[in-house]
Amino acid sequence: MKSLRTALGTLVLALLTAGCSLEGDYPQSSVAPTSDFALMIHELYADIFWWTLLILAVVWVVLAYILIRFRARPDSPVPKQIHGHMGLEIGWTIGPALIVVAISIPTIQAVFATQQGDPEGSLVVDVIGHQYWWEFRYPDSGLITANEVHIPVDRPVSFRISSDDVIHSFWVPMLGGKRDANPMRIRPEGEDPKYNWIHLTANETGTFWGQCAEFCGDSHSLMGFRVVVEDEAGFQAWQADLATPVAAPATAAADPAQDTTTADAAPAPAQVAQVEPLVEQGREIFHQQTCIACHAIAGTNAMGEIAPNLTLFGRRSSLAAGWLENTPENLQAWIKAPQDIKPGALMPGVAVAGGNWPATNLTDDQVEAIAAYLYSLR
Repeated sequence: MKSLRTALGTLVLALLTAGCSLEGDYPQSSVAPTSDFALMIHELYADIFWWTLLILAVVWVVLAYILIRFRARPDSPVPKQIHGHMGLEIGWTIGPALIVVAISIPTIQAVFATQQGDPEGSLVVDVIGHQYWWEFRYPDSGLITANEVHIPVDRPVSFRISSDDVIHSFWVPMLGGKRDANPMRIRPEGEDPKYNWIHLTANETGTFWGQCAEFCGDSHSLMGFRVVVEDEAGFQAWQADLATPVAAPATAAADPAQDTTTADAAPAPAQVAQVEPLVEQGREIFHQQTCIACHAIAGTNAMGEIAPNLTLFGRRSSLAAGWLENTPENLQAWIKAPQDIKPGALMPGVAVAGGNWPATNLTDDQVEAIAAYLYSLR
């Protein structure tokens, strides 16, 4: 029976261990640091882990020795009692206190190191949390995007974090620790707003997953985003594309809803683009429906501010705040019934109202056309 218990225990331990691996693709792993900030946190965690493991091993060895050496035997006398032993009481009070101090010192040092001011020459990115999506603004260039933020590798970046509604929490596990996104309260005149900040320098290119880490409502768990880290040339090219107005379609030169920065200015020849009929149809529907009341697309008459900015939407890897892969099929499903995908979403669907907006009553063909237009924004 004893052998059976040992075998079962070993099997259970093996099964539990099998679930642990340093390999594999875990996009929200916090033990694979890719920035100076994340590395600092990881090293602090690793140091504390190994010291804790050493202490645990010492305690277990001493405990095992005591259990075996002083186990009860037949006719053994009552051992000497240690209750009230002053030396032991002092020892096991001071010992843990010293351990806590030893852990606290590097922890406090790491906290202060990650709370320094803006590094010189850092790129400032405003992060604004909304239910249930993320807005990113580049104050130096005036550019705005949503749910997918681009930053350069090997260059300091300062995320300035706030919220438009409730408390959110900005967290990219592979790039660093999380910070609360707090609503901006009404302030006395002359008082500067108080933001939370994250300062980091990414040291590896790639696309990293982020997540809201503070419960904020129905779709809190579906409030993700992506951080795209690229080389400086790629980042500058992306910013240039984001700042370039959408080319006006050749078939829409006389359309009052044409994609130009001014309603009465004819597009220059270099700004005229030949587009597919379905894309042009989607453009017309988008700019005639309530879409433009909420969304913005740079270089068009869509200048809404209460929903995600859709400039260069077709380049994004995901939609619905990181929840779905960005494909025409998923985009059509989102346009038709956003609340089915993300409960609590304020965007109206084809048959269901959203927020203060009535249902769109779009046909399947119209939805397909709008999706084609948005997917063409590259």
